Amino acid sequence: MLQSKLSNFIRKEFPKDEEATNAKVLIRAGFVDKTMAGVYSYLPLGLKVIKNIEAIIREEMDAIGAQEILMPALTPKENWEKTGRWGTFDALFKVIARDKKEYALGATHEEVVVPLAQKTIFSYKDLPFGLYQIQTKFRDEPRAKSGLLRGREFIMKDLYSFHADGDDLDKYYAEAIKAYQKIFKRLELDAILVEASGGTFSKYSHEFQVLADSGEDEIVHCNKCHFAQNREINTAKAGDLCPECKAPLSVSNSVEAGNIFKLNTKYSDPFSLKYRDKDGSEKTVIMGCYGMGISRLFGIIAELFHDARGLMWPKSVSPFNVHLIALSGADENETKKVFLRAEGVYKKLSELGIDVLFDDRSEKTAGEKFAESDLIGIPVRLVVSPKTGTKIEFKKRSEPSAKVVDFSFIKKYLMSN
Repeated sequence: MLQSKLSNFIRKEFPKDEEATNAKVLIRAGFVDKTMAGVYSYLPLGLKVIKNIEAIIREEMDAIGAQEILMPALTPKENWEKTGRWGTFDALFKVIARDKKEYALGATHEEVVVPLAQKTIFSYKDLPFGLYQIQTKFRDEPRAKSGLLRGREFIMKDLYSFHADGDDLDKYYAEAIKAYQKIFKRLELDAILVEASGGTFSKYSHEFQVLADSGEDEIVHCNKCHFAQNREINTAKAGDLCPECKAPLSVSNSVEAGNIFKLNTKYSDPFSLKYRDKDGSEKTVIMGCYGMGISRLFGIIAELFHDARGLMWPKSVSPFNVHLIALSGADENETKKVFLRAEGVYKKLSELGIDVLFDDRSEKTAGEKFAESDLIGIPVRLVVSPKTGTKIEFKKRSEPSAKVVDFSFIKKYLMSN
């Protein structure tokens, strides 16, 4: 894409009404805009990152056989009354229509997906299966001060699985954990599988927590083995011995990047979601649910992958693969030659399938272009200037120094990474 055609939402300063680092840097770099507390617009660069995160999640959900659907955001009151959550879900946004009927904006979708599943589940032959969606959720959060990490409107992937018995749920649950671990690895996030309270569903649920000083959660974990529990169910202090391997425990702040629950019959029972077994007897469907906040992941990555100059996107989610910059020369003739060379590089990269942001703006100085490039945080920066001649300056965003190389080096690097 030509940067001259890209709407420039970059700000000269960080917003003064934001406390969270992720929101400050994303707003300044022109990825999001704050509409009100806990609600953001995703701008062209930001939406590209969101779509890249979604693509990774879709691939891994599809790989375990889950089927994508899209459920409504506006949901009927009577469904929430059946599960008892109309009066107990404090974060539920409620709206009243002109005919005085009441509805809820979807905070989660058990109340919609279970009645939906009733229309396809009749016998054991219809099980197991999983349905997932990527959709905007709404929650009336009392504290919306963590930027993209805690929103009142946010994008979420929610998967619901349906099973004939607990053993089958256990197998699916284990596959979902593996899928989540693959997603976090592709996002370059070191997510820890943490035991948390299962509430009324089961003894434990599980969270995927990413260590972050700014995190609102606190986990007790062992750096030697895989033991990790949320502070809610473990009151150990740092230095206490791990109950599994006896190594010293750590206590760290973290951000929840995903959670999974064995719902069992918590939502099947209110809707009488049943199936007929091989012997013809009627049994209740067992369920699991698996959530992952996409806009929250966007915020987590921004929170962790940045420096004093701006963002440093992992290549898997970066809005572009390469930021190509053309610098003006001493006079109009020299500038024209440089920009023609840069256009040639842009064309060759595009033909290779490389997604390039080409800074073709002639009115910007070198300093302005480099500052914006660092702020946007694309993994690779290429510069064509009077000084580079027929070669190209190559620099990784994560490294301090640049080098002048031939196009063959750039091609080899980009095609192999």
